[in-house]
Amino acid sequence: MSAQIIDGKAFAANLKQDIAKQVAILKEKHNITPGLAVVIVGEDPASQIYVRNKNKSTVEAGMNSFEHVLPEDTSEADLLALVEQLNNDPAINGILVQLPLPKHINESAVIDAINPAKDVDGFHVINSGLLATGGDAIVPCTPLGCLLMLRDRLGDMSGLDAVVVGRSNIVGKPMAQLLLNENCTVTIAHSRTRDLPGVVGRADIVVAAVGRAELVKGDWIKQGATVIDVGINRIATDDGKSRIVGDVEFAAAAERAGAITPVPGGVGPMTIACLLKNTVTATCRQAGVKEPQA
Repeated sequence: MSAQIIDGKAFAANLKQDIAKQVAILKEKHNITPGLAVVIVGEDPASQIYVRNKNKSTVEAGMNSFEHVLPEDTSEADLLALVEQLNNDPAINGILVQLPLPKHINESAVIDAINPAKDVDGFHVINSGLLATGGDAIVPCTPLGCLLMLRDRLGDMSGLDAVVVGRSNIVGKPMAQLLLNENCTVTIAHSRTRDLPGVVGRADIVVAAVGRAELVKGDWIKQGATVIDVGINRIATDDGKSRIVGDVEFAAAAERAGAITPVPGGVGPMTIACLLKNTVTATCRQAGVKEPQA
């Protein structure tokens, strides 16, 4: 293995330390304590674990954490009423509604109901539009985490060829926009792209976020490229158990890449850290104060 392993867990831990320092400054200088509200509907085990981790990280950073756990049969109207209540609560600076929601609830309607200034997931159409037009958007957490790791690894990315494999509103599209803002030459590819190996093979930066286990083969990777693997896929093993793999064939890609994120331990830990970062950003904008330097 020749590639440098990009340790997202360590990067996220350092980012959380910086955020805790920012929160301490906000408390001391402005008497402001950021508040993050997380809403979960139903009893999806993965979502519950994720929400617990968010709550723990929020408290560790010195912020106020507000958790709303609603039953599976909560109506869309009741959920929208809760969102409106949180929009109007001055103690709440960030609102996150955990996805996926039960099938009887329209996710788009719920996302649209969140005050864009408190939309720390960065999913609201206003934040999407601001990102696309170079405005002060709140950026979705996972692409933001990818960008921070790329900046740390590469510094100035001007002129680099970047390929984003995946076109979701949550990762693929905002990731492409962030790379455009870094002056990369960006291609959005996906599972139906013609000659996907050739498209990936010319990229200096590959961000794989398509949700298919090991879709991106190691021999597609350009020598020395930086590979960010957003995928989290569970696959069966020969012993009847399972393991987690990314969207990239890790071992083979690591023989060619200059740097690569592992799965798990790469992008995943950065998502919660960037949620906290977005909450600090939202708090400062709402209060009309400059974001403190850690």
